[in-house]
Amino acid sequence: MIDWNKIPIEEAFTIRAIVRRFAKLIPDADSMSTHMDIEATHISGCPLKLEELLKSEDSDFIHDIGGIASHINRETGKLENCFLPRYAKKQS
Repeated sequence: MIDWNKIPIEEAFTIRAIVRRFAKLIPDADSMSTHMDIEATHISGCPLKLEELLKSEDSDFIHDIGGIASHINRETGKLENCFLPRYAKKQS
């Protein structure tokens, strides 16, 4: 189960900016699904470097957001099929 209350407000604002940028690049994208996918990924085991992702090159940006949408388990928020976003934080 995804705990939607775990996201700090500053990170929620950054995710919103990421979603707006993605919508400009991919106008047919569902912004609500994109937002939920990014947030679920970030709080459910694959923290993202959100600020760096927001400022990344278009190709890297689309790779990460599109890959998250393609590989997320929407019940758990976990990424499957060994997908790791380029802007994932290093795990210790």
